[in-house]
Amino acid sequence: MGGLRPQQDAFGRALYDHHLGRTDWAVVERSDGAVEPMGMAPYLLPYAGWRAHKKKGIALAKGRALDVGCGAGRVALHLQRKGIDALGIDNSPMAVKLCKLRGVRKVRVLPVAQVSRKLGAFDTIVLYGNNFGLLENARRARWLLRRFAGMTSPAARILAETNDPYQTSNPLHLRYHRRNRAAGRMSGQVRIRVRYRDLATPYFDYLMVSKDEMRRIVDGTGWQIARFIDSPGSIYIAVLEKETER
Repeated sequence: MGGLRPQQDAFGRALYDHHLGRTDWAVVERSDGAVEPMGMAPYLLPYAGWRAHKKKGIALAKGRALDVGCGAGRVALHLQRKGIDALGIDNSPMAVKLCKLRGVRKVRVLPVAQVSRKLGAFDTIVLYGNNFGLLENARRARWLLRRFAGMTSPAARILAETNDPYQTSNPLHLRYHRRNRAAGRMSGQVRIRVRYRDLATPYFDYLMVSKDEMRRIVDGTGWQIARFIDSPGSIYIAVLEKETER
């Protein structure tokens, strides 16, 4: 599977239009019919506007970096300015177009499942914007983490941002968790799509995990959890390092 077709590229088009001053939001629609607004402004924030946990995490980036799900390029642009060789990838052609417009030097349309050693070796893999979720489910996450291990240096690290789904009291979310578990899915394994005007992405799985679930997924993949970087809320960053380094 390559990049999204024009009628599917709702997120990228919303980002691009926001950059041009035409819109501030898209909509996330969950498989149970629940909808939430999705603001575009955070995806274009310069480093000065980032939350503290993101700043603390990105300070650990080194060497050659892969920015997975790069969106409008905020991470890649910051890394470039720090002198880090960064490659951004996204399955949204419009997002990639916007990255180039904003000055990202190395960016390409590529879904995360298609990353391979053909891209070269990396020292840092960044999954910001809760993009650990792009690994979709526990089985696929373990497969991709092993793939990441094979295309990174011995001292590489992954900066994986996610959201603990259990830190909620919202009955709508708790009911969705129960439905997931009854279907043999993880509680935080949501099936969603992004809608904007007359565009809609295909539905896709997006995984949110607790720290204990993160530990279980990472175990045996060639990575280990070096530390967690917390935010004031339910979002956190897991810093993963190669097992051979300990």
